[in-house]
Amino acid sequence: MSPGHPSSATDARGDNSRIDQLRYDGRVAVVTGAGSGLGREYALLLASRGASVLVNNRVAEDEGEPDGPSSAELVASQIREAGGDAIADHHSVESADAGRAIIDHALSVFGRVDILINNAGGVSDKSFRNMTAEAFESVIEVHLLGAFYTASPAWAAMRDQAYGRILNVTSAAGLLGNFGQANYGAAKMGLVGLTKTLAVEGKKYNIHVNALAPMARTKMTESLLQEEVQLDPGQVAPVAAYLVHENCAATGEIYSSGGGRFARYFVGLTQGYYQHDLDIESVRDHFDRATSNDGYREPRDPEEELAIILEASRSADCRQAPRASAEQL
Repeated sequence: MSPGHPSSATDARGDNSRIDQLRYDGRVAVVTGAGSGLGREYALLLASRGASVLVNNRVAEDEGEPDGPSSAELVASQIREAGGDAIADHHSVESADAGRAIIDHALSVFGRVDILINNAGGVSDKSFRNMTAEAFESVIEVHLLGAFYTASPAWAAMRDQAYGRILNVTSAAGLLGNFGQANYGAAKMGLVGLTKTLAVEGKKYNIHVNALAPMARTKMTESLLQEEVQLDPGQVAPVAAYLVHENCAATGEIYSSGGGRFARYFVGLTQGYYQHDLDIESVRDHFDRATSNDGYREPRDPEEELAIILEASRSADCRQAPRASAEQL
């Protein structure tokens, strides 16, 4: 598993004959929720490029035969049969102890953790009028708290080795909102805040953290997509894989991917309107101007937004000073 010795695990997920291909030899990846769908594609692609992979997926109550292999073991076996290195893990991500157990499992077998993809999740859709506290909390627990429970022990290992890549799987339902998904949207937008903060804290330790909002046909999205819409999860995997590669300099960013397309989401700030003695009526009278997208800015951190506010204040003061001088004449 040493760097520079390519794995023989190859399949249709990429042309491994390219001279300039990106590889993950010597790297260890933990992928949660990797028994099917997007997580499975992430695990298979990383393994095909040389990564050792912990394939995590809890055993569902209705999953296969009681004595048969789990979905996680099936994926891990597929990787091993192709010449790769993988183990299955069946812990849930819904407790701190389980999150620690997942990372400890990888550390005990492979000796390090370089990559963490927080992909595990599920939905419990209901209109907000019918949303129960239990339904809300259960989705927050698996998506947002689950990402924290795995990232926390992984963070310690990554800090010690001065290297790490974390990818949090968010969603357009959080970034844009979606009917019946208040719990899911809140969890997924919470992951954006977690991503942004960890990216800031991780810079000096060479830990990069990004978020990916995938769009693909999986068991979880089957009921949300029209039948004719075919979005292969395998088309998202290359974006996820690049974002956790050592050559990817991006951190603290949000990306969208689906159907072979990828793009960057960002938080934009309009030029706004400034008035020192702002009152409610001034807000009303200048609302359209303040919220116009023309000439928007893209602040990268709270300090930069504060600088924009102070800049507007100074500009207003400069405009008012000549006016006051003229009135004194």
